[in-house]
Amino acid sequence: MDTLNQNINLKLAIWLLALCLMIVIMIFIGGVTRLTGSGLSMVEWRPFLGFLPPLTETEWTRVFELYKLSPEFKQINSWMEISDFKFIFFWEYFHRLWGRIIGIVFIIPFIYLIFTKKIERFVTVRLLMILFFGSLQAFIGWWMVKSGLIDKPDVSQYRLAIHFGNSLLILFLLFWLILDLKNKKSKIKFDFNLIIFLILFITIIAGSLVAGMDAGLMYNTYPLMNDSFFPIDYLSLGFLDPFENPGSAQFHHRHLGLISLIAIGIFFVKNLYKKQIFLELLFLIVLIIMQFLLGIYILLNYVPNLNASLHQIGAVLIFLTMIKIIHTLNIKT
Repeated sequence: MDTLNQNINLKLAIWLLALCLMIVIMIFIGGVTRLTGSGLSMVEWRPFLGFLPPLTETEWTRVFELYKLSPEFKQINSWMEISDFKFIFFWEYFHRLWGRIIGIVFIIPFIYLIFTKKIERFVTVRLLMILFFGSLQAFIGWWMVKSGLIDKPDVSQYRLAIHFGNSLLILFLLFWLILDLKNKKSKIKFDFNLIIFLILFITIIAGSLVAGMDAGLMYNTYPLMNDSFFPIDYLSLGFLDPFENPGSAQFHHRHLGLISLIAIGIFFVKNLYKKQIFLELLFLIVLIIMQFLLGIYILLNYVPNLNASLHQIGAVLIFLTMIKIIHTLNIKT
């Protein structure tokens, strides 16, 4: 029976690992979609009928005419012809298509596992949680896009942060479950390690606020912000200043990045003697140093698209590595 359970858990882990990889790719596609200015090209949400792209010139004309009514076309892209529109449409379409494919890859095996009763109760509960947040992600995505279709051709930075944060939550739930299936079950402890993890998470979310306000395109100097430590308009918007002032958002993200680097350095030294996580620790410290240096390079060079996408994926890899280390440390021996 133990051998049978191990085989089932191995197959489950492979399936869930494939989903994790697909979500990481999804995050990358989402980053490219934003950086290429493609996120507002699809102005209607068709959860089922939208599976296929426009297949005729008549349909292309219809969706282009709808786009012409959007604030983005009127205020920024009024020069576009339909050939230009097809390029930005592709990235947003591919982003949504990949989300649908992830849904299919999750739901079909899950239904099979439920009806065949081949999984333990705790796995079923975790998968139901993942299903809930995965379904919620689709609604959050459209809610986010809709914010840029009303008056201003920019999505709400709040909604963008929630969208990205929810994708990290899904990734966390998936990866933790994989580790529980592959190794022993592990519980989350409120300790120093969790504080380090929360600092990383806050830093990553702060980065999404920077992206949401295009704050990386201002104050392109380091370590000073032009000639000052603080941006000139720092805290000028009161309580909401950290979330609505681009200069403040960049200030917080760049210094949270430095705090994360120092925190990971302390975490590295503190746990260096623990052989069971030695390789993961080395990987983590190399990643965080590269991530910090890449962040500075991106800032100094006015956010080049490819490097910005790599920076986002670097954050996800650091996030996953920390999950693996914390899971290992929290296993009862």
